[in-house]
Amino acid sequence: MSSKIAVMADPDTVTGFMLGGIKDGFPVNNMEEAGDKLKKLAKEYSIIITTEEIGDNFREIIDKISSESALPMIIEIPDKKGSVERESDPIRELIKRVIGVEMVE
Repeated sequence: MSSKIAVMADPDTVTGFMLGGIKDGFPVNNMEEAGDKLKKLAKEYSIIITTEEIGDNFREIIDKISSESALPMIIEIPDKKGSVERESDPIRELIKRVIGVEMVE
């Protein structure tokens, strides 16, 4: 797997990341499209940035991908609507899994 970064999200979020320098952006317009695209990107990219909404809709797929290997890292960010209220923070869990240290507030 190469060390490439992809962003898969709504078109506005993808545009923002591409303006910031991410070369590989994949806008998705519906959740059916997002699930198939996520599986394909996981085979080719080492970091996948996606939105919390997509993450919540495909939690089982993301958990399966993450449990099989350290890469790809799937990073969930808030979309243009804002952050989603959750019991656990996926970024905190990712850091704990990758480096073995739990962040304390």
